[in-house]
Amino acid sequence: MALAIFDLDETLIHGDCASLWSEQMVHLGWVDATFLRKDKELMDAYAQGKLAMEDYMAFSLEPLIGRTPEEVEHLVGPWVEDFIEPIIFSEATRTIAMHRKAGDRILVISASGTHLVGPIAERLGIEEILAIELDVQHGVYSGKTTGVLTYREGKITRLLEWLDQEEENLEGAHFYSDSRNDLPLLSKVDHPHVVNPDAVLRAHAEQQGWPILSWS
Repeated sequence: MALAIFDLDETLIHGDCASLWSEQMVHLGWVDATFLRKDKELMDAYAQGKLAMEDYMAFSLEPLIGRTPEEVEHLVGPWVEDFIEPIIFSEATRTIAMHRKAGDRILVISASGTHLVGPIAERLGIEEILAIELDVQHGVYSGKTTGVLTYREGKITRLLEWLDQEEENLEGAHFYSDSRNDLPLLSKVDHPHVVNPDAVLRAHAEQQGWPILSWS
């Protein structure tokens, strides 16, 4: 049994769940259109590898301040069903099924928040995730994060901690991602796979001879 690790945004789904949730928060009346414009600016910086993830999380979690995890979970569930399920790549579901049939242990590791990643992974039949942990104080979200952020090298840090806890290892592991930000982890596994890669990742994958997958 090996690990089959998947990035989430633009890898398993055709979109970024954090930005799509920002659109949903507009519909909920939690934020206005100005929030979406700022979100786009920050996500463009992310795509270019120029974003400080701490800055994005501070911005994106502000509308959750004072809300309970149960309140947010109650709203995220139907949103996943209505907006995320239709943009799951069919190739992603087949690849997950292939690894499951092979007896591999499947893990989603994402630079989005657990409040979004958990329900989306559950919809894909995946129970185990590593994502950005949200701080809860006195039963409500504080707008802050806790622990190491699962972003760039932080994904490796969190993964190594998880491997130690689970008495697992990376021997024979697969990792699927679309982003240059995941080059550190892609370079660490035995079987890197790039999915609809950005230009920087594509060039690196071609140089290294990594499989390049086109999912739609």
